[in-house]
Amino acid sequence: MDGLCLVVTPLIALMQDQVLNLKAKGIKATAIYTGLTASEIQIRFENCLFGDYKFLYVSPERLQSETFRKQLLKLKVCLLAIDEAHCISQWGYDFRPQYLQIASIRKQLPDVPVLALTATATTEVVADIQKQLSFKSSQVFRASFYRANLSYVVRHTDDKLKQLLNILAGVQGSSIVYVRTRDRAKQVAQMLLDNNISASYYHAGLLRQEKQQRLEKWKQYPKTPDSIRVMVCTNAFGMGIDKPDVRTVVHWDTPDSAEAYFQEAGRVGRDGKKSYAVLLFDNKDEQKMRNRVSDTYPDENFIKQVYQSLSDYYEIGIGSGLNHTFAFHLEQFCTEAHLPFVPTLSAIGLLSQAGYLNYVEETETNPRICFTITKEEFYHHSFSDLQDRLLNLIMRYYTGVFSDFVYINDYRLSTELSIPERELNYQLVLLSREGVLRYIPRAKTPYVNYPTERVDIHDIRLPEFIVKTRKQQYADRLEFMIKYATEDDICRSRLLQEYFAETGVKDCGVCDVCLKKRTNL
Repeated sequence: MDGLCLVVTPLIALMQDQVLNLKAKGIKATAIYTGLTASEIQIRFENCLFGDYKFLYVSPERLQSETFRKQLLKLKVCLLAIDEAHCISQWGYDFRPQYLQIASIRKQLPDVPVLALTATATTEVVADIQKQLSFKSSQVFRASFYRANLSYVVRHTDDKLKQLLNILAGVQGSSIVYVRTRDRAKQVAQMLLDNNISASYYHAGLLRQEKQQRLEKWKQYPKTPDSIRVMVCTNAFGMGIDKPDVRTVVHWDTPDSAEAYFQEAGRVGRDGKKSYAVLLFDNKDEQKMRNRVSDTYPDENFIKQVYQSLSDYYEIGIGSGLNHTFAFHLEQFCTEAHLPFVPTLSAIGLLSQAGYLNYVEETETNPRICFTITKEEFYHHSFSDLQDRLLNLIMRYYTGVFSDFVYINDYRLSTELSIPERELNYQLVLLSREGVLRYIPRAKTPYVNYPTERVDIHDIRLPEFIVKTRKQQYADRLEFMIKYATEDDICRSRLLQEYFAETGVKDCGVCDVCLKKRTNL
């Protein structure tokens, strides 16, 4: 197609991952997101305008910017693609109000085709996606949720570690173990190591470099001696997972929804060979799951208290704060405000859905640089021996540093120069002070933004849909997962397929329920 594909996606880390993958294939791609400087954004727009770029990734929040909308008219957009399209539906399990802005962009791009993509959506959500995106006619391309090589299993146990060890002993090959918290990821990985099973853990709190190194070692299994067989992780472990020979995906904790479970379990057996998706369930899990409802949807008074505390924390008076953005550290805020961690995070999310806040839990960004002198000035400039070697390495590894900000791998550069990373950082700071380049260090900062002026808590109006309807939807999804975990008479594959309204469903014959029935015949 002649022109640029505009991709709307909710996560900055996902944008960065996609852009890196496309560049590795020789395809020109870039992304615009919060955290970039005004000059960086302008450069990226100009590259899309004049540089024959094929992909531009943006967040749904970016679509609300008048500046962006004006710039967009200059671009030759040939396709509008919406990733994670279930986020646009209020009936979807991961609804994001910012996604509702996407349809208005269609008025600016009236003749541009729209492609909405999601891995998991019920019939109700599919219909709502088309409605919210103003589809002229219904065009749905849908694959079956049935996978012949996948056996779904639930193991009821009071000793999850013992069951996990039995599973790993019985099924050789790579494995993913999903847990609910970062602490548990670290604990379970250590327990596996104590039992002589090569394992590591992965969650959003790790440095980008740590995550990349662990992912690569896991993807290399069993080809290299120091590779990792089992990755214990939170749901942050999802992007860039294209390892086809995963034999088992084990859920230590039960996910909140069938959508989340199907996505995570679906990372097993992509090579078509026999594989297993196993859910571990003990007699306390059912009550723990029901307790999640009040943690995820706290009462209105608590939500208002969080808004008041947050505004006091940043010293924002009533009637002020419009478009102000603040670095936000949740644990520090909860400690100082004497608020419980999980309900507070949920309250901030609900305030975001209601339009009173924007909360973005950022992933780490690599350091980036852009030369501020011309090539001619560069070759006539005097540098120290170390700076000369550093700059030559940068020009060898990274193209376009004279015209755009470029992400650098500080670990690779410091290793090649045989210097500590802190020394590399110091040299880049010196070069920045000398006006040779602009240097933006590594950052990992969640932020809170006020899209409206601060209001008095008595004036906060939380839509019933958010605090009641979606709460009930969440409770219903949890109840389905409890049914999935406790049902011993209905094929597990059939349960999942019928949840997604698939017709003509048959028993799979290979899940634990079907095998039990066959044994009892």
